[in-house]
Amino acid sequence: MTLSYSDCRLCPVLQGARRLSTPSSFLTESMIQQAIGAKSHPINTVIEKGAIRRFAEAIGDSNPLYIDEVVARSSIHGGIIAPPTFLRSAGTVRPEIPFEIPFDRLLDGGSSWEYHSDIRAGDIITAVGTVTDMSERSGRVGLMIFITTEIRYTNQFEELVATQVNTTIRY
Repeated sequence: MTLSYSDCRLCPVLQGARRLSTPSSFLTESMIQQAIGAKSHPINTVIEKGAIRRFAEAIGDSNPLYIDEVVARSSIHGGIIAPPTFLRSAGTVRPEIPFEIPFDRLLDGGSSWEYHSDIRAGDIITAVGTVTDMSERSGRVGLMIFITTEIRYTNQFEELVATQVNTTIRY
């Protein structure tokens, strides 16, 4: 494996090492500044009534607002809406980091969600992720890179429907 970054602290470890061990540091301040603000390409998802119903059934949620058109139409929502966690099934949004991270393993470090309005069958949801923080720590598995991403979900009216803050760990 060859990296093309002159300020890469990992290169001496990777070159000629018989046994791979991780260094005590990889990221430079310059790399962190390059990564913060990096955005993903927009991902569009059409929200289908059948997908909402299947998702609700898969998570064991029998709320009629998610599965019963008659009940949902007579509610204040006026039709079928998606469960709050539905957007987890809408695909993965990953901003492009402007340099290679030489760790193959990926771990979901958790996420938090804020919901702003209902997601309805027929909506077209656009997701865009932005890197908001990047740091490194050493742990039992060696050096780990933590990437925090904010994903904004908007509907076809450009209304913000949800915000997710996600942490990805590379090691």
